[in-house]
Amino acid sequence: MNELHIGYARVSTNEQDLTAQRNALEALGVRSNLIYTDHGLTGTNRARPGLREALAACRNGDTLVISKLDRLARSLKDARDIIDELTIKGVKLSIGGSVHDPTDPVGRLLFNVLAMVAEFESDLIRARTREGMLVAKAKGHLRGKQPKLSVAQQRHLMEVHQAGTHSTAELAELFNVARSTVYRTVQRQSAVRDD
Repeated sequence: MNELHIGYARVSTNEQDLTAQRNALEALGVRSNLIYTDHGLTGTNRARPGLREALAACRNGDTLVISKLDRLARSLKDARDIIDELTIKGVKLSIGGSVHDPTDPVGRLLFNVLAMVAEFESDLIRARTREGMLVAKAKGHLRGKQPKLSVAQQRHLMEVHQAGTHSTAELAELFNVARSTVYRTVQRQSAVRDD
């Protein structure tokens, strides 16, 4: 039986493109029909259909190929769970062309070190994002989601609503918003009046 190279690629957002990862996997010897992908899913999310398919496709003696470790997992726990699954199946892991045999103690050590670095990198990104959001908020650039209706429009909507001449659907059409926006506006305005 021939040993196969099974590829896996992932991007976190729908705007990102998988082409570079696909090209890297093909350059590492993975046939295009054996590349499994996840689009718009983060590495911290373990429920990834493409990853499940890639792991299911791996058989004893095969090699799971990824371009970088952070494409496979963003936490040490997930990385260890995946490597344990590969070890049980007798599957090797190739990270950017460097093959790590999970049954070899040195290979396992190197994999754990790489997984810790990937998790550390993920933590740094989260910390920088939080820090950037705090700075933007302090400067007044980050105000959160803006309401669909201006204050004057909200007042007018409440006047029409209280008159009882229009249904919620008609109010939504009149103000060019979803019915849920009408419900939220009425609820918020009613709560303000009750205070």
